[in-house]
Amino acid sequence: MADVVQYRLERMITELDDLERRGLFSRREIAEIVKQRRKFEYRLKRPSPLKSDFEAYIDYEKNIDALRLLRKKAVAREMKEKGNKKMKKSVSDFAGVSRILEIYRLETNRFKGDIELWFRYLEFCRERKNGRMKKVLAQVIRFHPKVPGVWIYAAAWEFDQNLNVTAARALMQNGLRTCPTSEDLWVEYLRMELTYLNKLKARKVILGEDEEGLVRDHRDTDEKKWKDENKELFMALEDKKEDDEASNVQNGESQKKLELFREQGLSILRTVYIGAVEALPSNFRLRKRFMEILEATDLAHSEKIQNEILAEMKRDFSKEPEYWDWLARHNFKSTLEMGEEIIPFRLDKAIQVYEEAIKVLPSAMMFDLYISFLRDTIAHNSGETKSSGLFSTFDHTVDPVSHVLMAYERASNGQGSPITNILKICASLGIYKSCIDLEANLASAGDRDCLLEARKLYESALATYDQDVSLWQNYYSMEIKMGTSETANAVYWRARKSLKDNAVLLSSAC
Repeated sequence: MADVVQYRLERMITELDDLERRGLFSRREIAEIVKQRRKFEYRLKRPSPLKSDFEAYIDYEKNIDALRLLRKKAVAREMKEKGNKKMKKSVSDFAGVSRILEIYRLETNRFKGDIELWFRYLEFCRERKNGRMKKVLAQVIRFHPKVPGVWIYAAAWEFDQNLNVTAARALMQNGLRTCPTSEDLWVEYLRMELTYLNKLKARKVILGEDEEGLVRDHRDTDEKKWKDENKELFMALEDKKEDDEASNVQNGESQKKLELFREQGLSILRTVYIGAVEALPSNFRLRKRFMEILEATDLAHSEKIQNEILAEMKRDFSKEPEYWDWLARHNFKSTLEMGEEIIPFRLDKAIQVYEEAIKVLPSAMMFDLYISFLRDTIAHNSGETKSSGLFSTFDHTVDPVSHVLMAYERASNGQGSPITNILKICASLGIYKSCIDLEANLASAGDRDCLLEARKLYESALATYDQDVSLWQNYYSMEIKMGTSETANAVYWRARKSLKDNAVLLSSAC
């Protein structure tokens, strides 16, 4: 074991001499580096080295290489100030990375089943743009073919780093054959195809075609400079034949070729979607994610595919409350996400979805989802205006408070008051007043139980909003009309005690 360690240390002599000659490390520092490396090497040569031994060695070498790089930059600045030439690359510029890669290789050989270790190995290769990347990818795929993330990582590297869509597509398709029920694999495959089509579209714009197929003058120097700065968009994304066709945009025929690419791409997208649904027919989240991706892209004819997906989702998931809740919020999400004024039409459209859902699926969960949506809407409004919110200026057919009340009435099927349940979900002042009005109207028709409920609601509301003059006024007025002189006077004197400075307003109103 000692001979092996000594041999490995002797192989570092050239690197260490280079570090000292360039003034990056002192002789004393190099002696310390040798000492630490000898310690790590002995640990790795034990019969059963620990994973922590490898990780500690890797961390140490990364720190040494980072320090080397910082010192090299400092020396280079000094040389530049003195007018000397730039420092040329030498053996010490590569030795550190090579050593770290070798430690990773030894560690993965011993701990082949550790997928996180493999990903750390891959990330290091990617960050340092090392030529070992392809070999490591092949190894991790061989050892972990059932891990969808491995296929996704490999395809992403081919697509983003090598700009090789053919290899990326092949990896995705092999991954789907191995892991056909992976939701993430299907989604990332679709995302990759859409990204590819968007790059084709961007390349079409750069090459000078507008919607009418006009070609810009490629001799324009400013335009040429801009194209040079964005030259990565011109690089091959498909096989050579496709690249030749796409780059030869000089006349009207080129536009037809690019449109053909887009049509072929849309066909691929439809194929991906069909394959995903066949593999995961009952996976509702997969369809949602497909919709989100399509909506986030600016692609011709994508609306048609979206409509097809929506129709099939309704066909396959109309008996699931989650579908209806998603569909209603999907129709309404732009106003909620943008934080803009809520448009009555958009709210009405969402409510129509929930109303249809209740007819198809009159379950407790469906009612809960409906009311939860209305609660979110009310909460959004309460942050914009006082009292009942923006809807006070609009048609009351889209007032969320009214719909909350109606939904609870229908959910309770006339068995008792639903008010307590409403207030457990969203107890804003506007909700309290609406609920009180509902109970007070029923009380005025002779229902004494509702009068008791109205009193409870007033007391609950005043526990939070005891400085609201109108709340006290309404409470007092109700007792005058439907209560007794004793209950009315009790409310009046409590109001004067609570309001203090605002008691004059109460007296004038009463």
